[in-house]
Amino acid sequence: MSAGTLYDKVWDLHRVAELPSGSTQLFIGLHLIHEVTTPQAFAGLRDLGLTVLHPERTVATVDHIVPTTSQARPFADPLAEAMLETLERNCADYGITLHGLGSGRQGIVHVIAPELGLTQPGMTVACGDSHTSTHGAFGAIAFGIGTSQVRDVLASQSLAMGKLKVRRIWVDGQLQRGVYAKDLVLHVIRSLGVKAGVGYAYEFAGPAIAALSMEERMTLCNMAIEGGARCGYVNPDATTFAYLEGRPYAPAGAAWERAVAWWQSLASGADAVFDDQVDFDATTIAPTITWGITPGQGIGVNEAVPSLEQTEPDERPIAEEAYRYMDLAPGTPIAGLAVDVCFIGSCTNGRLSDLQAAAAVAKGRQVAAGITAFVVPGSEQVAAAAEAEGLDEVFRQAGFQWREPGCSMCLAMNPDRLEGRQISASSSNRNFKGRQGSATGRTLLMSPAMVAAAAVSGHVADVRLLLNE
Repeated sequence: MSAGTLYDKVWDLHRVAELPSGSTQLFIGLHLIHEVTTPQAFAGLRDLGLTVLHPERTVATVDHIVPTTSQARPFADPLAEAMLETLERNCADYGITLHGLGSGRQGIVHVIAPELGLTQPGMTVACGDSHTSTHGAFGAIAFGIGTSQVRDVLASQSLAMGKLKVRRIWVDGQLQRGVYAKDLVLHVIRSLGVKAGVGYAYEFAGPAIAALSMEERMTLCNMAIEGGARCGYVNPDATTFAYLEGRPYAPAGAAWERAVAWWQSLASGADAVFDDQVDFDATTIAPTITWGITPGQGIGVNEAVPSLEQTEPDERPIAEEAYRYMDLAPGTPIAGLAVDVCFIGSCTNGRLSDLQAAAAVAKGRQVAAGITAFVVPGSEQVAAAAEAEGLDEVFRQAGFQWREPGCSMCLAMNPDRLEGRQISASSSNRNFKGRQGSATGRTLLMSPAMVAAAAVSGHVADVRLLLNE
C-alpha cells in the first residue's frame, strides 16, 4: 500500500469521513463545470429541493458545443444555444462564476482553470469531463466525474470515492528535439496498455518529467485517463510555482510565501512507498502516432503497423478490428500515410506552447493541396497571446484556418466534424470510432508539431526532418 506520496497526503487532507460502504467521503476543493454535463445535475438539485453548498468553489465556462468559425449568438445550432442559455441561467440562479464568450477568460475548462490560477497544488479537483486529470500537473488530485456526481458536488462539496493505488512512472534522460510530451504519454500508453492504470493514480517523475514545462506536464496528465488511470500528477516544484505566481486566483504577498512552503511539503518524499513503478528512457522515444482505434495503438513515426504476432494475445481482437476500421494492413509504414484533415487544438494540445511548436513547422511552408488544416486556441487568453506573437498570421500565410476558442474537432459536439472516411491528423486525445463526428472517420493522434508536419506534407511525416531543414 502506498504511503508518503503526494496522492496519500492530499487524500488524507481532504478526507471527511469513512462511509459504511467502505468508500471515503472526500472534500472537493475546486469544482469545474461546463454546459454539457450540468443541465441534468442542476435539474436534480431542483427536484430534491437542494441548493449549491459552496458556489464560490465552483467555476463555469462554455467549451464543448461552441462553434469555432463564428460565435455570434444565437448559435446556428438551437440545441447548442439552449445548452449555453441553460448554463447561463443556472450560474445566475446559484451565484456561480461563469467565464462566458467574450469575457476574455472563456475557453476549454482544462485550459482556463490553470491559466487563471484556479488550479493549485494540494487541491482536489473534480469536473464532469474525463480529462480533468490534466490538473494533476500542478500536484493536485484531479478526476472526471459523472452527471449525478456533479449534482452531488454542487449539493455537498464532496464525493464518495475509493482510494486508488499509486504507480510511479519514472522517466530518465531527456526528450530529443522534435519529441514532445504528447509523444511521451502516447509511448507510455502504448507500452503499458489502455487498461493498465485501472485502479491507479499515476505519479509522473524523473529527470525527463522535471525538465517539462507546465504546459507539457498538463499534456502528460491529461492523457493519464487514456491509460486507464483515474488521475495522473506531477509533484509541485519551482516550475509549478513560477507558472502560478501572479495569476488572478493565485495567492499573493505573504500568503504566496506561505502557500509555496506548504505546497513544497506535499511532494512525495524520498521515503515514499509506491504500489508499483515502471521505468522509461526518454532518449529512446520517437515521435509517436496512433494507427488504430485506441490511444494504446501507437507506434513510432518510423515504424509500421504491427502484425498480430507482435501484439499481446489479449489485444489481438481489438487489433483485428482496428485493421478493418482503419483500412490498414499489418506491415504498412505509418510515415507516408495520406491524411485529409489536420486539427491543432483541444484540452490536450491547445495551449500557447503547442501553437508555437506547430507554427515553427508551418512557418515558410504551405498546407498541401487538398488538405483542410485549422488551428483552434484552447482559450481566449491563448488566442490573444498567440495573436500578439503573430502566430495567427504564420498559420494563415501557410494555409491554415485560424479559429475561435473551443473544444472543436476533439469530439462531435459542435460543427467541426470529419466527413465520411476522412483521415484526421489530430492533436487531441481520443481516436475512438466516431469520436471526431463521422461514424467511419479515422483519427491519428500525434503532437501539434507532427500535425503541422502532416499538413504541409499531405501525409504523416517525421517532424524532426522538417525541423532540421
